[in-house]
Amino acid sequence: MPKKLHVLFLCGWYPSVILPTNGDFIQRHAEAVSLKHKVSVLHIITDKPGTKKIKYSKEIVNTVATHIAYLPFTKNPFLKVYLFFAAFNHLIKKIDVFDVVHLNEIYPFGTFSLYLKWFQKKPFIISEHFTGYHKPASNNLGHLRKLVSKIITKNAAFVCPVSDNLKASLLDLGFKGTYKKVPNVVDTNLFKPNKNTNKTFTIVHVSNMINAHKNVKGILKVVRKLQDQTPNFLFKCIGENANKYADFAEELGISNTNIEFKDQIKHTEVAAEIAKSNLFVLFSNYENLPCVILEAFSCGVPVISSTVGGIHEYFPDDFGTLIAPRDEGALLKAITTKKQQHVANKTKMHNYVIANFSKEKIATDFEKLYYKALKEQI
Repeated sequence: MPKKLHVLFLCGWYPSVILPTNGDFIQRHAEAVSLKHKVSVLHIITDKPGTKKIKYSKEIVNTVATHIAYLPFTKNPFLKVYLFFAAFNHLIKKIDVFDVVHLNEIYPFGTFSLYLKWFQKKPFIISEHFTGYHKPASNNLGHLRKLVSKIITKNAAFVCPVSDNLKASLLDLGFKGTYKKVPNVVDTNLFKPNKNTNKTFTIVHVSNMINAHKNVKGILKVVRKLQDQTPNFLFKCIGENANKYADFAEELGISNTNIEFKDQIKHTEVAAEIAKSNLFVLFSNYENLPCVILEAFSCGVPVISSTVGGIHEYFPDDFGTLIAPRDEGALLKAITTKKQQHVANKTKMHNYVIANFSKEKIATDFEKLYYKALKEQI
């Protein structure tokens, strides 16, 4: 039987005091791997203005040893680089001997992976989720960033984008490497089907509430049109600062009986809200592979989503409807159709997620890559 490993998660994004939900999808990957192996997280983030020196924290979060450095805010790029490397040097000494590195951001944290490979002989794999590698956003990537990123991906044992769509974008940028797609993870014990007793057809949307990304205003415009067709529905808009759209909804004339805003809530509450809904809607302008779609599937809730990024790669035909981004007419039609025919095979949907995105499945996928990386390092 292969030995139990100690895996170092190097994370450019990760939940912290500063950003409690930032990179929570990476945290779920770490917790999945911790089912089989020891996992330590190293994360560095800039603190709020006013911090005078680097602050360090260590805590065990859901079996994962989490080491975070909070840096003083500075606009000086050279000082910022110095602070990052000082923090990394401090934290790496606090972490027990590890076997393999799991990098969760190609740039700039990949420079630490290169250091650990070249000077400590530690192989690394990369998980990548960044939507900024897709065009047109990728046109804004600087020359130095792209040059260093090419070196990082070339030296990785494996590059693991969450979708083939993201892989194509990375290769288009010249980021060559050995690619193995590994999707996001879903807690299938938390996100599970529930008996729906709604008397009112309930639609839910959960996101970061950034309009340029999630097109929340586009959804609200459709909600207003839906209100003209049928009064018997409730739309729940859930996410950080969701209430900032309340005035816009009022301007559109959406009735308070048809809409409900909820600011950021706990993950357990998100699961409950999705499970008791009839339909989940995501109308993004761009994406990779949103965890929340997979979580809705796991709850046995049909999904309507714009077909952007890698969403179509994991979207069975009978689990919902894919539409073109920004097509408000198509979204209205899809919602109306689902409202009339909202019977879903909840067991089939949940079992699909268990087979493809459960903690156990994703942990096994990564485990195989860790052992291969170590074998190739020898």
